[in-house]
Amino acid sequence: MALTDFDLVLFGGSGDLAMRKLLPAMYARDIANDLPPTARIICVGRHEWSQEEFLATVESTSKPHIKAAINDKGWSRFTQRIVYASLNATDASTYAPLVEALRADDKLTRVYYLATPPHLFAQICDNLKEAGLATPNSRVVLEKPLGRDLESAKQINAEVGKVFAESQIYRIDHYLGKETVQNLLALRFGNILFEPLWRREWISDVQITIAEKIGVGNRMGYYDTSGALRDMLQNHLLQLLCIVAMEPPTSIAPDAVRDAKLQVLRSLKRFTPTTLAQNIVRGQYRSGHVDGKAVPSYRDEPDAPQQSSTETFVAIKAEIDTWRWAGVPFYLRTGKRMADSLAEIVVRFKQIPHSIFNQPTSSFQPNSLVIRLQPDEGLSMNLMAKTPGDSMRLKQAELELDFREQFKTPRMDAYERLLLDVLRGQLTLFMRGDELEAAWEWVEPILDHWEEDDSVPIPYSAGTWGPAAASALIGRDGLQWREEALPED
Repeated sequence: MALTDFDLVLFGGSGDLAMRKLLPAMYARDIANDLPPTARIICVGRHEWSQEEFLATVESTSKPHIKAAINDKGWSRFTQRIVYASLNATDASTYAPLVEALRADDKLTRVYYLATPPHLFAQICDNLKEAGLATPNSRVVLEKPLGRDLESAKQINAEVGKVFAESQIYRIDHYLGKETVQNLLALRFGNILFEPLWRREWISDVQITIAEKIGVGNRMGYYDTSGALRDMLQNHLLQLLCIVAMEPPTSIAPDAVRDAKLQVLRSLKRFTPTTLAQNIVRGQYRSGHVDGKAVPSYRDEPDAPQQSSTETFVAIKAEIDTWRWAGVPFYLRTGKRMADSLAEIVVRFKQIPHSIFNQPTSSFQPNSLVIRLQPDEGLSMNLMAKTPGDSMRLKQAELELDFREQFKTPRMDAYERLLLDVLRGQLTLFMRGDELEAAWEWVEPILDHWEEDDSVPIPYSAGTWGPAAASALIGRDGLQWREEALPED
């Protein structure tokens, strides 16, 4: 669907997200000829920069992050779209430069992308309304974190909702923009093969992992007040769980898909004080080695509180109380300074009931479907197959679908896809307000429990797969994490 003319306004336009992700994404779409000739990008910041000074900053700070091919003609065309406006986002009296920069056309699509701390969302929206800039054709994009708990999430929803209708609000989760996540929708609902098996009778367990080799880096100020649960699990991991577990929606229409995801969130079994202790592991990395290099512990990172009890790892066993999924454990895991950087979903099927071969069933690896989100997007199906030779010996083999090899068309970055969807007015890949609140409702008892019991995260060495307790968590069910279950070569 072709884009109509627009003004994209980036609050926090000189910040890290705008420079590393948003501007490079828009450049990629520009040289792909997706943007209308007169579409503009208005970057808003506090610095008293001239237009030339800001473009020089874009040149030095944003350009190095662009993966698409850069040529002088394309770069010149792109930078001509950029306008810089200096203002104080919290002070309505300073919005005159933005009013001047925007075209006086209420029918024009205006997108306000709030790449700012969430405590500024409500004030910015109020100021846009006061300045007469919140038109019926306006849209607002809210970047995470969307609250710290249920109360703050409800407050954000209510305050932004006073200015913008729900249909104008785009709560972004960049994981939903990844090609593999959308291919999971295609896999489930575009093929008949898996649907009869996509249920408790045939599936043993589901594992969803987002692991990072990196540490906290320069995000300590944010991360130490958030931790892995708020930063990754409440949003990215739960959204992936919803897509794996949701019932077939009636269509790909936004509310049909989001209704199905909401039902999953509302069906997650609530934790009790007993099950909280049994089904959740939290850890914090200590010094170790990643890729052969020594790295410090979390508490020795720059600006880290010496006695910090912030978790950098969390593993959870979740259950969904529906007819389709009752009794199937969903294991969610995320951490920093892990043994590898990857994001994947593993759907493991049940073991065969009886072996007709001269091998016990215990020597067979259960079939599994692995959906890789990063670093290499693709799908693989693990099956048992006969090894070459005259003996009837079975060994695990892999059917591989590498998206880069199968489809030679250029890959689209998650932010590219999501920004295009915002500009087109397509809400399917964005969270609805009730989804956000349902996710916090499920997560909040975990946070409350951690605050009340004064326990500290379990230490784990950097460069490993987290605390041994995470292996024990899944081991109590007679299962293993995927990397622990991989057969030896």
